[in-house]
Amino acid sequence: MSEMTQTAAKPHIERSATASRTYTIFVIIGLAALILAPMFFYPIFLMKLLCFALFACAFNLLLGYTGLLSFGHATFFGGAAYFTAHVVKEWGFPPELGILTGVVGAALLGLVMGFFAIRRQGIYFAMITLALSQMFFFFCLQAKFTQGEDGIQSVPRGHLFGFIDLNSSTNMYYFVLGVFLIGMVIIWRFINSPFGMILRSIRENEPRAISLGYSVARYKLGAFVMSAALAGLAGGLKSLVFQFATLTDVAWQMSGEVILMTLLGGIGTLIGPIFGAGLVVTLQNYLATSQFPVTIVTGVIFMICVLVFRRGIIGEFYASRLGRKLGFEHRR
Repeated sequence: MSEMTQTAAKPHIERSATASRTYTIFVIIGLAALILAPMFFYPIFLMKLLCFALFACAFNLLLGYTGLLSFGHATFFGGAAYFTAHVVKEWGFPPELGILTGVVGAALLGLVMGFFAIRRQGIYFAMITLALSQMFFFFCLQAKFTQGEDGIQSVPRGHLFGFIDLNSSTNMYYFVLGVFLIGMVIIWRFINSPFGMILRSIRENEPRAISLGYSVARYKLGAFVMSAALAGLAGGLKSLVFQFATLTDVAWQMSGEVILMTLLGGIGTLIGPIFGAGLVVTLQNYLATSQFPVTIVTGVIFMICVLVFRRGIIGEFYASRLGRKLGFEHRR
């Protein structure tokens, strides 16, 4: 390597090293905060935040890294909630097998929905996912195992691995935290794998990816199924945390809510959806008992974000001078 090439590569190497150190510090601080959080906040609120943060990250895997806008992700979130609640309550499955059932069910739903949806692009893709999601909503309304408008209630949390009592809020919180961290590691590994790199190339220039010989449809379907499975993981957790599964979980408003969370935080970033979910869930929690309508407040915040933070809050931070100084790069 010539001296000129080495000189040109030094800034990039230094930025990469700085980014790696910064990410490590943030991860350590974040883990410490999550471990200590039950001492300062209501565990149920924290568990809800983690479930929706995982849901938003799963959705971001499809939108931020593949460029596919789905209006039907409530199908996977709510479908897994129903599957998990049913097998745990009616069939006596332990919580770990119940959640696994929800994940597998959501992945199968994603395979079927993705098979039809990926044949179209842009707004047509979004409308197909919305139409199929509404079909699933009406199925859940009529199916016997979902118990219609009443939903599946009094879902037992059970004992994890047969001896950890999840009826304890502390035990349940750390179980949810563990599953959340596993989900985040899976997402991080997925987007930093060769498969994830190809998805980014499809997002940036699909015709070029096709010209290079990649089977774009298969990669899109793979991303769709992975996103659906992770959304199902969040939905199954949610049904155990709140001990019920209802039509609210599969309604189109839930799909809109996860889109809002992702856009607020910043699409195409790993931390952005977590921040967006935390913001929306916190607003819902603290404004629920006030006279301020939550939907109007979140709508106003969304409009401000679109006008001022075009990349989302975390995305704008990455693109800012401070973000670049710390070594972050916004690749959206």
